[in-house]
Amino acid sequence: MGKSLNCLRCGGEMAHAFTENIQLGKTSLLFGDWPNILAGAMRVEVWCCKDCGRLEFFSAPDDTDGSLPQTTCPNCGRSHDFDYPKCPFCGHSY
Repeated sequence: MGKSLNCLRCGGEMAHAFTENIQLGKTSLLFGDWPNILAGAMRVEVWCCKDCGRLEFFSAPDDTDGSLPQTTCPNCGRSHDFDYPKCPFCGHSY
């Protein structure tokens, strides 16, 4: 990573734990999970203090082209966005 960070709580050394996409949005009573699916995700770096265990989150550089990751349907073999609950081509549910 190349960064050197100190913990804001205890001053200890922070270590890069992982980079992850965090889902945005929230579930609603009326629309269920659709607001979550439509809201997208935010890419973050997670750092952890080696001494006290405090976690820090930072915006991660976007290394994608802006499109959603793809998955392949096991039924028809066509690629589509990973966040569809079923294949948009053949209707196969996951």
